Amino acid sequence: MKEIRAIIRPNKLPKLRTVLREMPGFPGMSVAKVEGFGAPRTHAPHNIKEELTDYSAKVRIEIVSPDELVDEIVRRIINVACTGQTGDGLVWVVPVDRAVFINKTTVGSPHG
Repeated sequence: MKEIRAIIRPNKLPKLRTVLREMPGFPGMSVAKVEGFGAPRTHAPHNIKEELTDYSAKVRIEIVSPDELVDEIVRRIINVACTGQTGDGLVWVVPVDRAVFINKTTVGSPHG
């Protein structure tokens, strides 16, 4: 299992949701609003107000997926999120040693 994490532009989320839901076996995802900035550009904030507002709104997506779906999910994220401009986002994949769905069958289970 792997966790796919992505930071994308908020306006790309509806299309991405549609494209991923069309994928057979898609496991679902979590989405959170985030703010951030990329690598330093030639412009540096000159005052505290500019420094505190020098972030852009993004969304972070987290998907825990079986290994065999990872490459296709990453490909779909990139295809939807890419505009060709700086700030399109980032996708990365990390290993998951264990994941357990929380439901009635896992309550009280020593293995859950």
